[in-house]
Amino acid sequence: MSSEPHHHHHHLRNKEEQIVDGSEIMRLVGNEEVFSSFVDHKFKQLDKDQDGQLSVDELQPAVADIGAALGLPAKGTSPDSDHIYNEVLNEFTHGKEDKVSKSEFKEVLSDILLGMATGLKRDPIVILRIDGEDLEEFINNPSFETEMVSIYSQIHLPEGSSVKDQIVKALDKLTVDQGMPPPSDPWVISNVVEPALEAVVGGCSDQGTFLEEFKKVGERLVQLLKEQPVIVAHSENTFDGGGIRRLLSNKFELDKMLKSAMENIPRDKHGKVSKKYLRVVLDTVAPSAGLPPLGAIHQMDKMVEEAFKMMDADDDGKTVKEEEFKKILIEILGILMLQFEGNQISLSSNSVVHEPLDSASSLWQASS
Repeated sequence: MSSEPHHHHHHLRNKEEQIVDGSEIMRLVGNEEVFSSFVDHKFKQLDKDQDGQLSVDELQPAVADIGAALGLPAKGTSPDSDHIYNEVLNEFTHGKEDKVSKSEFKEVLSDILLGMATGLKRDPIVILRIDGEDLEEFINNPSFETEMVSIYSQIHLPEGSSVKDQIVKALDKLTVDQGMPPPSDPWVISNVVEPALEAVVGGCSDQGTFLEEFKKVGERLVQLLKEQPVIVAHSENTFDGGGIRRLLSNKFELDKMLKSAMENIPRDKHGKVSKKYLRVVLDTVAPSAGLPPLGAIHQMDKMVEEAFKMMDADDDGKTVKEEEFKKILIEILGILMLQFEGNQISLSSNSVVHEPLDSASSLWQASS
């Protein structure tokens, strides 16, 4: 068990909260007339040189919009989300550097949006408005001192560190549950954390000084958040192997998916496939099996390594018949499913949304 104190999600009663669960997207894509006019509008907006085709550069803003609507941090700020941006762009261009026609754009956009809607249905994104109230409640709670003492004991800093250093470290351990916006976000640092720390006087410190100063900083944070609330997109994904089980139990779906995942994999002149492509195909299959992309979660990657070792499927470059290749892949999925049995992985992410609350939905509204 972790020593972190357990927090009830008391922000769930917060009336300022909005849940994005994909139903809006479903309505948009499901209405042919509305969706067509949305696509026309979007296409015209993006097709800067008006040649009736979208180049990779012209597609970038659409990809960025889709990311923002998913609550992802901006491109280039996090390797996890950049992986998703690249996937979205690849969907449009099929990995070719070609241009995309309007009908292709419509088809892919509808696929991506439906995929997002399905993902959101499974793991809704909760849009939280962090306005200082939860933080104020946390600071004035009788248990505040014991929680802070426990956090203080977890802070390991070199000798002679200042109170300020300790407070910065302590803020990192607070979460949206206590009403703290993500402390590593650059905007939060410069607009919320730094102004709140200005009043802290230096010098070495003991536990008493730390508690006293931390409370002052906390009160200042509450003040700042009341003046300028921070909007945070909060999502929690749980990977528990259930998706693999569903996939493996549906033979028809599984065959169809493996067939399409293997379409672009090179074969030798005897029609055999090199085992070094197992990872590529596994990564293609991952979303349908409810798995995170390879490289996104360290713990998951370790499980994959383990499964490959057990199957002796590491990149030895041996070629096998296509049926054999599929069999190995299915066994690897089976091993992963068993590894998940008592060992689910939870991933929670918080990213600051800089536009007002209704802007995510404005992406889906085709204004004429």
